[in-house]
Amino acid sequence: MGEKTIPILPCQTVQPVLDFYTTLGFEVTFQQKSPNPYLAVQRGGIQLHFFGMKQYEPAESFSTCIVQTDDVDGLHEVFRARLKATYGRVPNRGLPRIGPLKNTSHGVRQFLMTDPGGNCIRIGQQTSDDQHHRPAPKETFARALHHASLLADSKEDPAGSAKIIDRALRLQDERPTPVQLLRLLVLRADVAARLGENHTATSALAAATAVRLTPEEQESVHDDLERLTQLLG
Repeated sequence: MGEKTIPILPCQTVQPVLDFYTTLGFEVTFQQKSPNPYLAVQRGGIQLHFFGMKQYEPAESFSTCIVQTDDVDGLHEVFRARLKATYGRVPNRGLPRIGPLKNTSHGVRQFLMTDPGGNCIRIGQQTSDDQHHRPAPKETFARALHHASLLADSKEDPAGSAKIIDRALRLQDERPTPVQLLRLLVLRADVAARLGENHTATSALAAATAVRLTPEEQESVHDDLERLTQLLG
């Protein structure tokens, strides 16, 4: 079977999209300015096409596609480095932006990247043969983490994620384990940064840094500690 699928995604103007993907190391394989703006880019096995629409509003876009890879960690690292070299920082809100690397509840390790056209590119690597969503945990803080992570990343709703975390951290009759506390605080700092709430982000980062973990606990939250380092940097 020789079939393949190439998504054709909208954008308001082609040039910002072209600049973004060439920054990431994509090659322009086709470009047309008239009569209809069109762009094709490729990086390895990833091919994306774009068409221009003057009346299109990128900030209101629902366009998305999935990119499957066998090296999601490598792509995330390369894309972050290239974006930081170009923008002087890693953009985590507005357009364009790139999200953190996460293990999902449906057996995929992924990150979300949204280009200047408002198109959300979901780049993931399968980590389990079971692609069904796992049920939400019943334990209070594990459940809060589950739902807050889904809102922050899969649904890109940082404000909703922040509400869940704040509610969990205000509980008086239950307290999270050190690992749960670290994960909640790092995610709270992350979504605060995306919302432009610098004071809240700084406070959450300070609290997360103060959490003491054993070597075994540190290993279990490797991604969260990596994200903590990124946010502090």
